[in-house]
Amino acid sequence: MPDDSKVVTVSGEIAAPAEMIFELIADPARQPEWDGNDNLAQAPAGQRVNGVGDVFIMTLTYGAVRHNHVVEFSEGRLIAWRPSEPDAAPPGHLWRWELDPLDTGRTRVIHTYDWSVLTDPERIQRARSTTPDRLRASLDRLKELAERS
Repeated sequence: MPDDSKVVTVSGEIAAPAEMIFELIADPARQPEWDGNDNLAQAPAGQRVNGVGDVFIMTLTYGAVRHNHVVEFSEGRLIAWRPSEPDAAPPGHLWRWELDPLDTGRTRVIHTYDWSVLTDPERIQRARSTTPDRLRASLDRLKELAERS
């Protein structure tokens, strides 16, 4: 059973179709545009996620590279991944985006950071600093980008 104190979730409504919002999330090259943690620098183009088992590569702002292992996926509705260092098993934290179409032009978006099974003690402090405000910043930036498009 996950420890609820280690699961951070925010939600909000975006005035855009779920499919369009999903494209902004499922294309790693677009993620630095809306990252509220200001942690993502860039990802090579052509890595659009298409299903569970996909791995996309991201470079962080301080130069480290992460391999992101997709563990949940439903086209246009759900995507979740577990980051890891290259050639290493994911240490246990998870980023999830859920999209619920309300009508043709509005979508409820739920963003979750779950570190309830994080095993790397070196990452605990960083995990604790991933607060609802940081997730809200990503959601707000995604909203601005989606509604502007």
